[in-house]
Amino acid sequence: MPGKNLSREEARERAGIIGVERYRVHLDVTSAPDPEKSTFLSTTEIAFRSSAPGGATFLDLLAPSVRSVTLNGRELDPAQVFDGTRVRLDGLAERNELTVVADCAYSRTGEGLHRFVDPVDGETYLYTHYEPADARRVFANFEQPDLKARYVFTVTAPAAWDVYNNAVHTAVEADGSARTWTFAETQPISTYLTAVVAGPYHVVRDHYSRELPDGTVLEIPLAATCRRSLAPYFDADEILTVTKQGLDFFHDEFDYPYPFGKYDQCFVPEYNIGAMENPGCVTFREEFVFRSKVTDAAYEGRANVILHEMAHMWFGDLVTMKWWDDLWLKESFADFMGSFSQIEATRYRSAWITFANQRKAWAYRQDQFPTTHPITADIRDLEDAKLNFDGITYAKGASVLKQLVAYVGRDAFFEGARRYFKKHAFGNTVLGDLLDVLEETSGRDLKTWAAAWLQTSGVNSLTPQLLTDGEGRITELAILQDGGEPRPHRVAIGLYDRTADGALVRSDRIELDVTGARTVVAEAAGRPRPALVLVNDDDLTYCKIRFDEVSLATLREGLGDITDPLARALAWSAVWNLTRDALMPARDYIGLVLRFAGQESDIGVLQSLHRQAKGALDVYAAPEWRAEGGRLLARGAVTELRAAAPGSDHQLAWARFLAQTAQGAEQLQLLRGLLEGTARIDGLDIDQELRWSLWLALAAAGDASGEELAAELERDNTASGRRQQTQCLAALPTPGAKAAAWSSVVDSDELPNALVEAQIAGFAQPDQRELTAGYAAPYFAMLEDIWAQRSIEIAMRIVGGFFPRFQTTPETLAATDAWLTAHEGAAPALRRLVLECRDDLARALAAQAADR
Repeated sequence: MPGKNLSREEARERAGIIGVERYRVHLDVTSAPDPEKSTFLSTTEIAFRSSAPGGATFLDLLAPSVRSVTLNGRELDPAQVFDGTRVRLDGLAERNELTVVADCAYSRTGEGLHRFVDPVDGETYLYTHYEPADARRVFANFEQPDLKARYVFTVTAPAAWDVYNNAVHTAVEADGSARTWTFAETQPISTYLTAVVAGPYHVVRDHYSRELPDGTVLEIPLAATCRRSLAPYFDADEILTVTKQGLDFFHDEFDYPYPFGKYDQCFVPEYNIGAMENPGCVTFREEFVFRSKVTDAAYEGRANVILHEMAHMWFGDLVTMKWWDDLWLKESFADFMGSFSQIEATRYRSAWITFANQRKAWAYRQDQFPTTHPITADIRDLEDAKLNFDGITYAKGASVLKQLVAYVGRDAFFEGARRYFKKHAFGNTVLGDLLDVLEETSGRDLKTWAAAWLQTSGVNSLTPQLLTDGEGRITELAILQDGGEPRPHRVAIGLYDRTADGALVRSDRIELDVTGARTVVAEAAGRPRPALVLVNDDDLTYCKIRFDEVSLATLREGLGDITDPLARALAWSAVWNLTRDALMPARDYIGLVLRFAGQESDIGVLQSLHRQAKGALDVYAAPEWRAEGGRLLARGAVTELRAAAPGSDHQLAWARFLAQTAQGAEQLQLLRGLLEGTARIDGLDIDQELRWSLWLALAAAGDASGEELAAELERDNTASGRRQQTQCLAALPTPGAKAAAWSSVVDSDELPNALVEAQIAGFAQPDQRELTAGYAAPYFAMLEDIWAQRSIEIAMRIVGGFFPRFQTTPETLAATDAWLTAHEGAAPALRRLVLECRDDLARALAAQAADR
């Protein structure tokens, strides 16, 4: 494989001839505060075995230059053995000692060792992020998950800094303006799980103790860090409370003591993902440090991520997949455990509602792309791996695990997990290793189950079919299954009727196994025909829910009358899927939101409805109805904002929705009045984050000037403020603003990842279609160059972000098809991204036709 990629076959061949014992890595980052210095010194010593003495292999390293390579005392010429991505190693011995000294590059893309300068105080911060294969940007290594080893890190950094690593530090030695930190040896872990965080971070420390079954006491030092300028907003007590609750839960359920010593949680700037499970040194995006008021859904979401990463300490870190095919062995489990443990151990009781309404929406969308794949995917190389951190690997996998727990029972599931950890601790596994222990504990044949659920792709739809007699009693209730090969589903069928006060409540529940294309629910015969049949009540399985005609009419009349919040969330999810599948007109979905969203008690569901209603308007509604639909949504937002309880989460959510939908002089004047203090809504605090939301709305509408946005940045001259101002400037409805945003991302590689994201987000405004139409042709022209020249993280953002998704016309679809036809030999990962954008566009056109 050329360049930075690595194939599964190469990794398998390398693992067949070498085994790694230990790394000693020294990083000198004293140059980091100097913006003129682009590199740091990296020295790696590796002890490894070879089963093929005299043979050859290669080392992974992405670095501007290599100073020296020494193998078993033999100097190798870097000019001969290093090609920019790999170091060729010939003449291996049975036991080998290798030293590589390199100049590695500080990162602006969040890959490798990322460098950030805080605009508030000028302080420099560093952190690493590697998954799936960017440790090679920081130190030379064998970059694949099944070559685990022990690590000893030493880091020389400016004297005023603290340094964090997977292990506790054992010594700190001062030397003038620098200090060298030495860390203890780690347990055996994969390269992508090592971590270094360095800088003048603010830290809050705590401690966790637990008596183990053998009478010993497990002591875990805890720490939570953030940039100093964020310290006034850092609610470390809440973060550490969830951490302790999670440690209690996982120790109770997994019966395997946390194996990595300490537990640091570092909130870092310009992070590409939500968080990363580096053992002993978890990194999170610092947006989880809330500078302004957020709804309780945001706190629930952060708690979920904390617990997700903690679950990885066992599923992923202690036991790791052999290759990225089995990525689900950690991500699906962590996604499931994040929600499961939240409900069992914390104050957040809505986790399954959020999961049903939001996480599954991600899975359903991903699973209907032409690029969908089984949960156990065919990952040919690292580019495939990068794209498989998707809705199938996370949310569908977690949904299937929820189904598995219903199938085998909670006790058998967790006993299987316990045996799995004890049998494979510090090792690598494949699917069969997990199935073996679950078959032992459950007594069920899981190979058939796995073949149906883990090794096939696509989502089934379950539809109730009712026959009734003249008295309105059910003579037959059947569940029809379509959408590819039928799967075995353990489901609950909820029968709902109206009470005297008009509420929709469950009058009966039937649980059964649905198999094949048609399953008769024998237990339903003779019962009164209910107002609503809700297939997959309690959300036990992974499927799209459909409705019979009477049930759908009931939802149209009173979806908001369903009293149970999970059932209501499932109904909302189902009608959204109907809209996406062009089975419900977009204007009907928007009508449901306008009629019933004001009744929604769950704040996470409400915010999801806002996103989906705006999406339905922007891409699914018929173009000739968009203006009317936009006016209806904006008026609804104003009405609900004024009706919401002062100071409530719902009030804040409706204020943000108004910022997304406001149009016309009166509503824009209201937004400006809220900014300037001339308008007021009781209880609504116009804090800094909400101010930026209002400015973005005004900017996109052409009602804000560059001077006003500069003044707002002066008011909030922070990293967040700079991102927000960048997005606002790119959103201005002028040719110059669009040209500047496009050029800053496509024609230059100077912007850091956070500002690339901000420029793209501002550029793509749904009400500026005519202004951005001319960029469709340049988009297709630049794709292959961008893929070849940029890091994969930045390339993915550009390919997905600049796709002309608001140009929902047959011409755009034809242009996309023309590119795909002409570039059949393009990188498979690039083609996958374009194919998925193409599918979204085709779905939008079908939905628009249905809306007419």
